[in-house]
Amino acid sequence: MKNKKRYLQMLFLLFLIIGTVIIIRQQRSTPYQKDSGFVFGTVYNITYQSSSNLKNEIEAELKKVDNALSMFNQQSIISKVNQGATTIPQTDEGRMFEEVVSMALNISKETEGAFDITVAPLVNAWGFGFKQGITPTPQQIDSIRQYIGYENIKLDSHKHVLNTLKANIQLDCSAIAKGYGSDVVARLLRRKDIKNFMVEIGGEVVTSGISEKRIPWRIGVTKPTDDTLNVNHELQTVLNVTDRSMATSGNYRNFYYKGGKKYAHTIDPKTGRPVQHNILSATVLANDCATADAYATSFMVMGLDGAKRILDKHSELMAYLIYTDKQGNYAVWYSPSLKMEE
Repeated sequence: MKNKKRYLQMLFLLFLIIGTVIIIRQQRSTPYQKDSGFVFGTVYNITYQSSSNLKNEIEAELKKVDNALSMFNQQSIISKVNQGATTIPQTDEGRMFEEVVSMALNISKETEGAFDITVAPLVNAWGFGFKQGITPTPQQIDSIRQYIGYENIKLDSHKHVLNTLKANIQLDCSAIAKGYGSDVVARLLRRKDIKNFMVEIGGEVVTSGISEKRIPWRIGVTKPTDDTLNVNHELQTVLNVTDRSMATSGNYRNFYYKGGKKYAHTIDPKTGRPVQHNILSATVLANDCATADAYATSFMVMGLDGAKRILDKHSELMAYLIYTDKQGNYAVWYSPSLKMEE
């Protein structure tokens, strides 16, 4: 009886080993698909291990995000809300809109308004939204600021209604939409039981498993330089990013000069003016890319000390911050738990 039991155990172990070998061979033989294209005014690059190409399904999901959150799509939900609509349709797009607005409001509270999806009128007034390049007067800034403030948005997810407490409130989710789009694609791949992938939309990244080289995903952080043409891609460092999301925000490429003064593209919702902090680039790693995207923007507004205070409160976040020290030299601070590429 004991011999029979031992025989069955050995037989089971043999089948287990054979099954594992077959699975590993299948995984190694399954090709990696590589898709790219344009979305949200930027480029996307998606690599995933799959026997079939999913580009059509990926772009269908991205189209839903566009229909939910694009201010340049006049039929999008956010455009209709900005035109006075209050009822949110119970479609995939409607659920995406509610999810992003709810997340944005929560992060706004956590950052004490450093992140604010109502800031678009100020951004446009400074000329970054529509490239007007006209410096607003203090009176114009004060006039616009009365319409700025996430506290003026009330989302009722149960009744699927969004109300604004003041007229002329304009929502703009561009500081979270690319990260959210990366999350949406990652969800699609996970539903397809795809374990190994890297989704990147305009620099906002979600990774899972391993790369085609059978190693963890490694993502570069670009060195901040005055490069308005976006031709310099020298790397500051490379981060090991596996089963995480990563987003970067920076002022070093998005600025213009007027009257001999340099204006950064990030607007502080509280002051109504471009930030004057010393952070040049904020890279944030989080469990989802929308969160990483929003906090990266927040850190550009809050500055180095403010970013550290948030990170102390949120152990689930990690950051790599490039800034200028008191002597004007590049310096780096990063979370102790962040694994650096040697």
